[in-house]
Amino acid sequence: MTISLTINGDPLEYSGDPRRTLLSVLRNDLRLTGAKEVCGEGFCGACTVHVDGAPKVACLIPMGTLSGRRITTIEGLGAPDMLNAVQQAFVDHDVVQCGMCFPGMVLSMSHFLAETPHPTRDQIKRAMTGNLCRCTGYERIVDALVSIAPAQEALS
Repeated sequence: MTISLTINGDPLEYSGDPRRTLLSVLRNDLRLTGAKEVCGEGFCGACTVHVDGAPKVACLIPMGTLSGRRITTIEGLGAPDMLNAVQQAFVDHDVVQCGMCFPGMVLSMSHFLAETPHPTRDQIKRAMTGNLCRCTGYERIVDALVSIAPAQEALS
């Protein structure tokens, strides 16, 4: 089966087993290793990518469902010399520790902030559901996000 899709702005023709996961193809075939396989069950969010602009867990998506879709990974979201706002805020607030959750968290929170530009702290915390981080305790992540999207403190 041949599937045409776009990954990080580049057209791709995938010929292979349509049951293979997007995560497997990204990491093993394309060497885009930002998305991490941690739980393999869609629970932790470490493999989050954007599919047509929406965050999805790549470990659960079969390649056969992606014909014509646009995929953005952490590698396509920003460049080392030009980070997106969430990436830069995470660096500035020393959020990154082990790095396992960072790519998925950035993709999820970038989408969330695009849809909710002035979130409360509680909204930010709820939006992190589905992205587990075992290192930071989450408050640094919330502080980083508040710094780029001033929260409505009175509503928290």
